[in-house]
Amino acid sequence: MSKQEQDVERGASEASLDLLFKSARSYNGYLDHPIADGLLEQVWELASLGPTSANMSPARIVWVRSEEAREKLAGLASSTNGKKIRQAPVTAIIGMDYDFADKLLYLFPHVDARSWFTGTPEIVATNAMRNSTLQGAYLIMAARALGLDTGPMSGFDNDAVDQAFFAGTNIRSNFIITLGYGDPSSIFPRLPRLSFDEATWSA
Repeated sequence: MSKQEQDVERGASEASLDLLFKSARSYNGYLDHPIADGLLEQVWELASLGPTSANMSPARIVWVRSEEAREKLAGLASSTNGKKIRQAPVTAIIGMDYDFADKLLYLFPHVDARSWFTGTPEIVATNAMRNSTLQGAYLIMAARALGLDTGPMSGFDNDAVDQAFFAGTNIRSNFIITLGYGDPSSIFPRLPRLSFDEATWSA
């Protein structure tokens, strides 16, 4: 078998590509079907395997599941997003822990990397934002891989969400993701994407 053939063999199946990318959509509404206990843990276990800088893993997630919590979060979002939150069985608040360096001795034992972030709030904030965003994206793909649909969004009051869900911590909200079993009637036709030539070039 040639190297090229081996590379093809290693690639995902067409069905997997459809599940994760080609047929996957961001949903605006969900069917009245709960997410089974334990599935969110599986989603996290998959998402946590994605790479972050120095394995810092700054994302901290609140699974908004109860009626009370959903209503609280919906009230802190735009009216359009509030409706989506109320309908979704779960909404994940993707937070970013500005104290992520405290766990680096465990997560990145090769060196004492905590000093890289001591007294550098701008570097801490940049890394927390970048890497928690990556982890949120991994979570979307993990959820899709496990048969869930998602609806990532901003459009909420970050400061109010931080006070309501992260009070007393050094965690700040990044973005939110609704999760569930999507209602096909809630999606729009797929919007255009930039072509390879429009969005990339070689150097």
